[in-house]
Amino acid sequence: MSDFHIYLASNSPRRRELLDQIGVTFRVLQVEVDEAQQPDEDAAALVQRLALDKARAGRKSLPADDRRPVLGADTLVLCEGRILGKPHARDAGMQMLADLSDRVHEVLTAVALVDDQREQVELNRSQVRFRAIAQSEAAAYWDSGEPVDKAGGYAIQGLGAVFVAELVGSYSGVMGLPLFETARLLKEFGIEILETRRE
Repeated sequence: MSDFHIYLASNSPRRRELLDQIGVTFRVLQVEVDEAQQPDEDAAALVQRLALDKARAGRKSLPADDRRPVLGADTLVLCEGRILGKPHARDAGMQMLADLSDRVHEVLTAVALVDDQREQVELNRSQVRFRAIAQSEAAAYWDSGEPVDKAGGYAIQGLGAVFVAELVGSYSGVMGLPLFETARLLKEFGIEILETRRE
């Protein structure tokens, strides 16, 4: 029996926590992919391509005789059809919260698995409604440091939860790794979640 089940092509601590939650053991691979949106590529196609590109990049870095699958994932936040990126500056973070305030937005998270013989990708769509956010709240939230480098400028598993009035879809998907789809993919690749917890 191997000492771990899969490779994770992601630096995200949230994704590591979610895999730990369901008992999937893994090793992290450092990968870099071009995340630029291609002409005529919609958000759903983009997020699935990025998840696959990350998993493929991780697979290419492994020896040919290592047959364990590589998991890649990507998350995009859409507000009124526009992709909100990851804010690095205060002005951008504050504007994103203003855009999300008192509105419903969509979170798309794709998860992909790639091994030496095949690849598959699944897409999760969730809708999140924020309550109205006062400018002073947005400023305090930015100053907490949490929104930096988060898709859409917030973290639902942290302080950002105070803004969430309603969620339709997957909480773990909004976090960055939809566990239902992830477990379904792992099963296709021969890794049964509940069975791994008995090993």
